[in-house]
Amino acid sequence: MIKLHHLNDSRSFRILWLLEEIGQPYEIIRYQRDKETHLAPETLKDIHPLGKSPVIELDGKIIAESGSITEVLIKEFAPHLAPNEKSPEYIDYLQWIHFSESSAMLPLLLKIFNEFETRSGTDLKFLKNYAEIEFNKVFSYLNNHLNNKKFLVEDRLTGADFMLGFVVKGALNLLKSSGAFPHIESYITNIENQISYKRALDIDAN
Repeated sequence: MIKLHHLNDSRSFRILWLLEEIGQPYEIIRYQRDKETHLAPETLKDIHPLGKSPVIELDGKIIAESGSITEVLIKEFAPHLAPNEKSPEYIDYLQWIHFSESSAMLPLLLKIFNEFETRSGTDLKFLKNYAEIEFNKVFSYLNNHLNNKKFLVEDRLTGADFMLGFVVKGALNLLKSSGAFPHIESYITNIENQISYKRALDIDAN
């Protein structure tokens, strides 16, 4: 039995969604963020020293990092959610999986943190300009890639979409970027229409 240590409002939603798509039996163990600090509870450190989520337990092994969890679960239970490893598309697939936590996540987080700091009265200089440039560069690149595409790779749902869907939805929702990246918006709408995504939302909300 797969055990998912699931923290609300976190990257763990990716794995919850993936598990719903795979259809493999799993157990969900819930954790709630502190309402004041918005940090994960200390009890998560009992599972993994970093105290972060997602973390899964599989065959007695603790696995952290959403990218590695995604790859392990797909290889083990849902190989149809990845291109053939000998195909050129498999390289694209791996690049998009890692793009979500490397190129895309940093400028998103910088913009979010910069907004918090600005509202508290901090006079930002270098970071504000840097975040804007990087955010627009990265998400414009992604927007162009998604032109006339429903999914990232092979025009079908793959592990890359589970990884990146979380990031781009957060970018548009939190930063109110509506209209700036129309192909990303269409992509998100398509993601939200997936039955497994809707089920994951319901589970996450309860």
